[in-house]
Amino acid sequence: MYVPAHFAPDDTAVAELLAGIGAVDLVTATEQGPVATLLPMLYDRPDGLPHGRLRGHLARNNDQWRRPVLGQALAIVRGPDAYVSPSWYAAKAEHGRVVPTWNYVTAHLYGELVVHDDPAWVGALVRELTDRHESDRAHPWSVDDAPAAYVEGQLRAIVGVELLVSRIEAKFKLSQNRSDADMRGVASGLDDLGAHEVAEAMRGVFRPGAGD
Repeated sequence: MYVPAHFAPDDTAVAELLAGIGAVDLVTATEQGPVATLLPMLYDRPDGLPHGRLRGHLARNNDQWRRPVLGQALAIVRGPDAYVSPSWYAAKAEHGRVVPTWNYVTAHLYGELVVHDDPAWVGALVRELTDRHESDRAHPWSVDDAPAAYVEGQLRAIVGVELLVSRIEAKFKLSQNRSDADMRGVASGLDDLGAHEVAEAMRGVFRPGAGD
């Protein structure tokens, strides 16, 4: 990934992005060409894996898990993103030399893809995924709420995948290359459009004085 120095996030920001992962794009190169699947995954950093791992599952009928991977697999993590209008820049009124762009937060995780065609492994993962996304609900749904025979059948229809991460590249493109006045203008414009997540991400990288 091309990451100019002013768009390179610190380790804390990257850790926060990865901790909040929902779904990612899992991309693999194969002899038949590239294959990609969007799927929910969990990120953690167990002992022995300094860059962590991603765990998820694919439908058994999705043959991405059967195709040998050429080189490393790639998981694309997407944070908030939004269009940036040049009309929001203070510089527009000053000299007019402005153009549209796009602000976004993303990370690319590379590593070895391991397949787990194992109902016990997949069953434990499904419980973790469910607990992760149900925990904030007033009445969380549990895997145990479904009939055991039904759950067993569903588990046989999926296959686990684990990305052992060896490299992380992240980019937070949030107008850091613009003046403080331009950054304030973009954040305000995004708020007006309801793109609050991107505006908040921008405020997280404001230089001293940019948010005054």
